[in-house]
Amino acid sequence: MSKKDILKEYEEKKKLYSYQLGAIDIIFDRLDNAPEQHHLLYQLPTGGGKTVIFSEIVRRYLEKHDKKVVILTHRIELCKQTSKMLKGFGVKNKIINSTIKELPDQEDYKCFVAMVETLKNRLLDEKLEIDNVGLVIIDEAHFNSFRKMLSSFKNSFLLGVTATPLSSNIKLPMYENYNELIVGDSIATLVDKGYLAKATTYSYDVGLTSLKIGINGDYTVKSSDELYTNLAMQEKLVHSYKYHSLGKKTLIFNNGIKTSLNVLDTFRQAGFGIKHLDNTHSTEERKEILEWFKHTPDAILTSVGILTTGFDEPTVETIILNRATKSLTLYLQMIGRGSRKLPEKDNFTIIDLGNNAVRFGLWTDPVDWHHIFKYPEQYLQNLRDDVEIEKYFVYKMPPEVRAKFTKTADISFDVEKEYKYAIAHILRPKVILEKSIDQHANMCLENADAIVEAKQLAKLLNEDIESRIRHFCNCLNNATKNYRDWLIEDYKIKLILAIGKKHREQVFAADEE
Repeated sequence: MSKKDILKEYEEKKKLYSYQLGAIDIIFDRLDNAPEQHHLLYQLPTGGGKTVIFSEIVRRYLEKHDKKVVILTHRIELCKQTSKMLKGFGVKNKIINSTIKELPDQEDYKCFVAMVETLKNRLLDEKLEIDNVGLVIIDEAHFNSFRKMLSSFKNSFLLGVTATPLSSNIKLPMYENYNELIVGDSIATLVDKGYLAKATTYSYDVGLTSLKIGINGDYTVKSSDELYTNLAMQEKLVHSYKYHSLGKKTLIFNNGIKTSLNVLDTFRQAGFGIKHLDNTHSTEERKEILEWFKHTPDAILTSVGILTTGFDEPTVETIILNRATKSLTLYLQMIGRGSRKLPEKDNFTIIDLGNNAVRFGLWTDPVDWHHIFKYPEQYLQNLRDDVEIEKYFVYKMPPEVRAKFTKTADISFDVEKEYKYAIAHILRPKVILEKSIDQHANMCLENADAIVEAKQLAKLLNEDIESRIRHFCNCLNNATKNYRDWLIEDYKIKLILAIGKKHREQVFAADEE
């Protein structure tokens, strides 16, 4: 069987696994025994088959009850995918989209699929009414947008499904709209049982304190663009790709269009096949790009937001998080795009360039969803902030940079140890930076044949410099960000001056001999 045939069989398969059948039994127990207006929330990781589960629930429900079912999604692509899945289970359904103003054929259907906003508008217009609805299913329930329509389905059983029962709006916690949470198998369990691919995560320390938080609680696009378009971050991205994902189908997530276009240019200049996708592309453009991505084995796709939900390309081998986020939901959604398993794919790679794994834990780490559901504010408040995360950064010089300093046996410098020594001997704290500058200057001169080359080598030490200054400021405890930024720039200037001074001393010493 060809790879294309295997993929087609995977896409068309409607087999229900044991854990899915178990979840269906539990949910039906609630359907049969809970009050009609009971609101139940079901959690299952991305890739676990939530759509498959609720499609089978719809099929069984319509067999047992003489009532209708409404399924709500937040995007038109999800409407189409859901409708297709339902048909695969033998459920005749009708999509209510923006072109549907009335339902003269309502009695011909028992199941309707609609976008939340579209159906809300139709109900407000009072031109459309779906009567005798016994079950309402909310896909991607963490968006919490259904609350606007609660009054329209007062007597219906409500089933919300999500991978992350944490509201996208902290002011609207999910426990206010749902009576109960049922947690499905964990990511680790689905991986162990062979339903999801195994992940290997490679994390790179990234200084995020320059990022700003927007009104939605996550990092702003503007501040993210400023950080992720700088040369150092672009070089780190390309290096991580070459080192961990060269030749693999790779999906890159960015926070802003400017960053993604920058990634596009950088990879093209490096000679790699890459395309960019964001929500400004037309339907046809998007279809063409995704077809290219699907059928190109080593394709690289750089994107912004649009592929976090409603996108299923199981052949993805690497996920690169070229962004930071404070959203656990977004973190898991992005990684989930690579977790699909195929007969020829048992593993995938995660490259984290936003300290996300440090903040939330690895993809397979256990999550107490019941606690998050009940106490979302407490969970969010306890997340590690950027300052705390960066305190524990340990800089490791990349191999390609270390290769430029091969004549220097020891490049390490323990800031904390030097600080303790300075305090014990009643020395000025800045003595530490003077020692560090002296070491860096010697490294540059030892590995260069000319003063110009030595100064060029100094530029390769920027990340090491920033790391040392960060540790120095941590020792001071009360150093401000502005002071830290000033120290970094001052250090770089003094390093160049130190290289020049040492070079002159070497020349004078040689002349005297």
